[in-house]
Amino acid sequence: MAEAISCDTCGLAQRVDQLPPGSVAECIRCGSVVRERPFGGVEVTAALTVAALVLYIPANIYPIMSMNLYGAYSENTVWDGVVSLFQYDQYFIAIVVFLASIVIPLLKLMGLFFLVASVKWGKGRRLRGRTRIYKFIDLIGPWAMLDVFLLAILVALVKLGDIGRVIPGPGLVAFTCVVVLTMLASQSFDPKLIWNRDR
Repeated sequence: MAEAISCDTCGLAQRVDQLPPGSVAECIRCGSVVRERPFGGVEVTAALTVAALVLYIPANIYPIMSMNLYGAYSENTVWDGVVSLFQYDQYFIAIVVFLASIVIPLLKLMGLFFLVASVKWGKGRRLRGRTRIYKFIDLIGPWAMLDVFLLAILVALVKLGDIGRVIPGPGLVAFTCVVVLTMLASQSFDPKLIWNRDR
């Protein structure tokens, strides 16, 4: 069944048919995406979310990097970095790192897990609330990125030169996997499933 949809970019109203999973409908005038339907179903999103939740624990327990500076060896986790930034009066950066690395990924994963569970076993109640949760997950998505740590490691490598050595730790691998799996999970979730009562 076709629906009339207005393009967000150019405003052209056009009819768009139901899309199969993994396809995109583009505006006939400007080529912008007017509707997309992610590939995969609830099971794919559930598997990716659970895998990311499992890896979230080692990502925060194991060291992100090991540093050897003037013969002194130290290993740092994400939490150690936040605490160190607070100790050096870098409060704003510490809060950003804490939110972007610990809080936001966990909120996003818990929200996705709740949406998957509500679609799979929930009744057709509080659908607007579930849609708000999905929009919130979509809004905070860009904050759950790896840029902060990649930038920090790059700066450390550039500044230290020959006087020290920075080695990425197992926590960085786990953290990278959490970021990638979370992105794939949020992209694979189809928000129309929230409103689909014929599941």
